Amino acid sequence: MEKTCLHITNGNVLTDYLRELGFKDDILTWQEMLCEGPTIPKIDSDEFFELRVDFLKSYYDIEVDTNELQKELSKLDHIEKYDEINLWFEYDLFCHINLLGVLNLLHQKEIDIPLYLICSGRVEGEKNLKGLAELSPTQIENHYKEKLLLTDEDKKLAIALWRTYCGKDHNILKPYIVTNSSFKYMSNCLKAHLKRFPHQKSGLSVLEDNILRLIRDNQINSEHHLMGYCLNYQGFYGYGDLQMKRLIDKLSIFYDTTDEGLNLNRKGHEALLRRYNYASEVNNNMSYGGVDRLEYQFSVDQNKLVKTVLHVD
Repeated sequence: MEKTCLHITNGNVLTDYLRELGFKDDILTWQEMLCEGPTIPKIDSDEFFELRVDFLKSYYDIEVDTNELQKELSKLDHIEKYDEINLWFEYDLFCHINLLGVLNLLHQKEIDIPLYLICSGRVEGEKNLKGLAELSPTQIENHYKEKLLLTDEDKKLAIALWRTYCGKDHNILKPYIVTNSSFKYMSNCLKAHLKRFPHQKSGLSVLEDNILRLIRDNQINSEHHLMGYCLNYQGFYGYGDLQMKRLIDKLSIFYDTTDEGLNLNRKGHEALLRRYNYASEVNNNMSYGGVDRLEYQFSVDQNKLVKTVLHVD
């Protein structure tokens, strides 16, 4: 008898692509961005959804369609229909934090059927890391054939990482950077996450620093032009347009816009030279899970997060 499976995808683009390729099984489309904003461990709760709805509205003016959300998640209420679940998530931080959330939701719902991971990233013969929706039909087929069965240890790791992410001390994530698992890009994502906090000298995250370097080193004609550069050269973050636009807007104090394009001003050059800590001036007051970003800074010397001076107890 042929197996019946549920696919959980990382968004509508991939869901539509899989349908175009002839995938007939049920698909649950995960539409969240858990890498930003507050989270609590218990995902299957009214408190969690209220927290996320408030965050998405206040930071990005996104109105969550709660009926559509509940309809999607209700597919997990009849898990007896399925023999396995396939998790389609990519190599970046955006996808990996969502993946941790999904795995914890499955755990909280006591769903105990085989879980398989289909994760894109490095592809043979390709220079750049690839998202799932960027793969050719043949590459998608190959990824699906080579899907990884998650072990009990993988699931325990996901639970531990999610609880830590929702907690107050993200330095606890550091030992997991060297933990072997089926999540081959988790190490890169955890390192990238810690460097989202302000650099102890400049007050800028790696992403913010990178945006200023893109302006300095390239002929950028407009903020729209800059957006394209930022999306293409962001490494393991996987941020979307909305997230990147927010960062660019926060950094507008560091560059001037003229008819010739974007150019760093004096403050922008000083920020890259790390002569002054601009964290409070940029005021990128995002929260990551259980931590408010501005409460910590990343110390290169100590290779860990340290309390911001204003927040030292």
